[in-house]
Amino acid sequence: MRRILASSAVVALTACALTASPTQAATITTSGVGWKLTSQLGVTSLSPSKTYTLTFATETMRKRYTPLLAPAVAQINAAGVHLKVGGVEPVNPAKCGPAYHVQITELYRPLGRAGFSQGMPCPNPPKGVGIGGIVAIDSEYWTGFPIPVHILRNTLVHEPLHALGLDHPNTADKAGKLIDYKCVATSYGNMPIMCSPNGGYKAATSMGHLTGYDLNGLKALLANARAQGIK
Repeated sequence: MRRILASSAVVALTACALTASPTQAATITTSGVGWKLTSQLGVTSLSPSKTYTLTFATETMRKRYTPLLAPAVAQINAAGVHLKVGGVEPVNPAKCGPAYHVQITELYRPLGRAGFSQGMPCPNPPKGVGIGGIVAIDSEYWTGFPIPVHILRNTLVHEPLHALGLDHPNTADKAGKLIDYKCVATSYGNMPIMCSPNGGYKAATSMGHLTGYDLNGLKALLANARAQGIK
């Protein structure tokens, strides 16, 4: 159930250097209230003009995930990111697929722990502009794993947001380790969907939706691109 940005299931993606250039560092913002970017993986922006496409490893997955992702896709587009739901294509979890594709597949315990899924962007893209990534959803969710429906719906959105460039915005302790569940919350107690573990809305009418904090993170990814003159 916890959603962690890590490298165990997509080892080859972490082979590149994970640093931003000095030019980028002078012109971008990588964190704010309730949001954080995956700058440690070299992703600090999204293209304001390119269209990002969600694709799936099988037709069964496409049919399963498309309706569950639809509310978040609409929000992401309203925030200014061009994102569409595509079709089926081969997915190799060990490497990135076509540029600007967020590829979704299912693996049994991709992080080696029951209920844990994974999403991450292709690391260190040119100028820090995200080019998509890989999402591996724990296949146990669909075989009787006892996951509450709101956590399931939020997880299915949380992981693609990692692939687009958002990280966990949790507060860190003195040693720099992120504290579970420790995130800013609205006056109603709603934490960002990117909070780890199990952030996002709980109500049936809003689960699977991004909060304002998450939307601000996406807008920052676009603003960083524009600050660098990327169209």
